[in-house]
Amino acid sequence: MHNVLLVDLESHDVETPGIRPDWNDLRCSRCRCVRSSSSAMQFVSLEPYTVVIIHAFGSDTSGMELCEQIRCVSQVPIIVTGGSTDFYWTRKALQLQVNDYLPAPFTIDELSSCLQMITPATHSGDGHPGFRVSHVHAEKEDQVIQEVKEYLKDSMYQNVTLKEIAERMHFNYSYLVQKFKFHEKMTFNEYLLQQRMEKAKFLLVHTDMKIYEIADIVGYNDMDWFYKKFKSYAGVSANMYRKMHGSQTVPVASSQH
Repeated sequence: MHNVLLVDLESHDVETPGIRPDWNDLRCSRCRCVRSSSSAMQFVSLEPYTVVIIHAFGSDTSGMELCEQIRCVSQVPIIVTGGSTDFYWTRKALQLQVNDYLPAPFTIDELSSCLQMITPATHSGDGHPGFRVSHVHAEKEDQVIQEVKEYLKDSMYQNVTLKEIAERMHFNYSYLVQKFKFHEKMTFNEYLLQQRMEKAKFLLVHTDMKIYEIADIVGYNDMDWFYKKFKSYAGVSANMYRKMHGSQTVPVASSQH
């Protein structure tokens, strides 16, 4: 059972009477409830809670700010409840390593199920309990990485960087660097090079496009640089690769990116 710090930040300006959950129904061994971020930070620093629940109905910004403050001092598991269904806030929660995110409306039973997915354990280093990342959180991470890869697939011909993708998709850049490397077992730049070179190899074998056209399609305006990177990746020059693998031409428009 969990020792829970419940932070109820529900805005008093929200005109939805009766939506505040009955926290007495929450199944845990101990639950301390506070009504402000400042009080929450005091208790997080003083006591070894196994999970922090932040109820942010009508207070999405304050809820995420509190998550960020907690992450500066602790890796204690966090569950955010009552948040907006806008995916922007889900992404924000993911960036801050929130274990689970239950947008409004939700039930106490759903929250109790989330708690069961977090196993209390002993942290080494900061004195706070450790945690097992929930399956839901892992799925959200997979979704983020897949979005990045899809964006890259459509923008390969551009001078694209992970920092640009992070800004366009409202992700934290440092967090995205770490998670991309963890999921793909390589850095973003290594993945980008691999995708460009594999597409170049395919086009060399399966089309009759000029090499400079292929280079442009996979994002290289400097032909010398393309030749150098291709030979380093494939072990032979682009011309030699085409000769070695023969022609298996399929119709591909030369202007297509």
